[in-house]
Amino acid sequence: MNFRAFAARFALTLSLCLLTTAPAEARFWQCAPYAREISGIDIHGNANTWWGQAAGKYQRGATPKEGAVLSFESTRRMRLGHVAMVSKVLNEREVLLTHANWSRRGGIERDVRAVDVSAAGDWSEVRVWFGPVGGLGTSSYPTNGFIYSGQAPQGETFAPVQVASGGNTIGKGITALVD
Repeated sequence: MNFRAFAARFALTLSLCLLTTAPAEARFWQCAPYAREISGIDIHGNANTWWGQAAGKYQRGATPKEGAVLSFESTRRMRLGHVAMVSKVLNEREVLLTHANWSRRGGIERDVRAVDVSAAGDWSEVRVWFGPVGGLGTSSYPTNGFIYSGQAPQGETFAPVQVASGGNTIGKGITALVD
């Protein structure tokens, strides 16, 4: 094979490789790996395990904070739960979330609205913007609370965190212990 034929084949192969390489935005994302990447919270596994895994490793609570991850409980329709990072706090009952695999399989959504619809105002139930309807969906979802990106103090136990309105225990009575 002469040099020209080799160069032509090489160029063709390279261009085919470049055409099949998808940019990072086109990547198929699951919610848990995406939340881990953008929040810095180093928890692995399905979203429904994040709340329990965070105990003793990260502080948890019911107050939304930028960079925190909102942990959704498992439901019949959402068996593996869901996790989403808070990108902005709008007020005590409304935040913007950045997350993956919600409105479109594998898709990323940035700064979508989520509203606390719980009776106690403790973020135990939320409604989230849903692309196909162009607004808040009609379903509400139970949540565990927020996992904060700063690590929990090592070697200490912390008492249940009290919510400013009503003094309810965070995490539905769960006291987080640090190993």
